[in-house]
Amino acid sequence: MRSETQTDRLLRYIRRHGLVRPRQLDPLGIPRIVLKRLADQGQLIRWSRGIYTVPDYDPTEHVDLAAVAARAPKAVICLLSALRFHELTTQNPFEVWIMIDRVAHRPVIAHPPLRVIRASGKALTEGMETRRIEDITVRITNPAKTVVDCFRYRRIVGTDVAIEALRDCWRQRKATMDALHHYATIDRVANLMRPYMESLV
Repeated sequence: MRSETQTDRLLRYIRRHGLVRPRQLDPLGIPRIVLKRLADQGQLIRWSRGIYTVPDYDPTEHVDLAAVAARAPKAVICLLSALRFHELTTQNPFEVWIMIDRVAHRPVIAHPPLRVIRASGKALTEGMETRRIEDITVRITNPAKTVVDCFRYRRIVGTDVAIEALRDCWRQRKATMDALHHYATIDRVANLMRPYMESLV
């Protein structure tokens, strides 16, 4: 019985984890050049710049969120992309919506396309949760913060989208009124949201 090669170990690892970045190989003791060699041979494909997987990879619906998080780990998935993840909209945005600090450099990612929103302070840091998607840690706004952000950025996403998200969030019991009011205060849209929230109770 032949011993397991670096290629065997790498392919087994990628099949288990889905998407892999070169730096993930360091703890495994596998040289990064092995990724490029296997990609050149057709045993791996380059999913996005610096992200590899196997050719028969069957991604989940939210694979683009994982791909962005792998390249921009400090970014927070928000607005339409977060609505889709939390099943609070029927829309399927072709861009991945991310929120970054006002002074942060915009991530350089060719694919998938990005829609970048800037924020600071509690508007950026509060209401963020982490999820595992494609075995990658993804920072994403929770349902209540996502809905409130839609009201804050209503000129970008549309007021109708924000109202629909609020109704769906309440109907699906994904947020309490207290949580919505908390984030609305942080985002400075409490007065704007009050009549819409009162109409639900």
